[in-house]
Amino acid sequence: MNSQAGVCMALAAAALSSGCATIVSGTNQSLSVETRHKGNAVAGASCKLINDKGTWFLVTPGSVTVHRAYGDLAVNCEHEKLPPGSMLVKSSTKPMAFGNILFGGLIGVGVDVATGSAYDYPSLISLELGLEQAAPAVAIPVSETRK
Repeated sequence: MNSQAGVCMALAAAALSSGCATIVSGTNQSLSVETRHKGNAVAGASCKLINDKGTWFLVTPGSVTVHRAYGDLAVNCEHEKLPPGSMLVKSSTKPMAFGNILFGGLIGVGVDVATGSAYDYPSLISLELGLEQAAPAVAIPVSETRK
């Protein structure tokens, strides 16, 4: 009887020690980045994406897998013939993270928050070259911010 109770407790502890969002969608997310200039698509921009979990690089249009995080994702792109552009992409809390309160308890919530799996970025990032912008805020021309 003791060995069965021990097995049951070990299984219960394993189930409660992982978060719901971690299990369902993981700690990584695939993103696509496109660059534009005056509304027209621009290919060949070199982009650097940074959050508190790491740094990633791509050439537009392109995709990259980033580590989810609570903090914003800074996206900086440069093109040899156009002015650079940058934006801050806001992280949002996934709805399934709230379900974790009911089913995973505080441990599950803590795991999802610590690993970043409770958060999401938009799957498509469209960056306007020549602007510094904060998504979803209004873009500010680069020339005005550097005076």
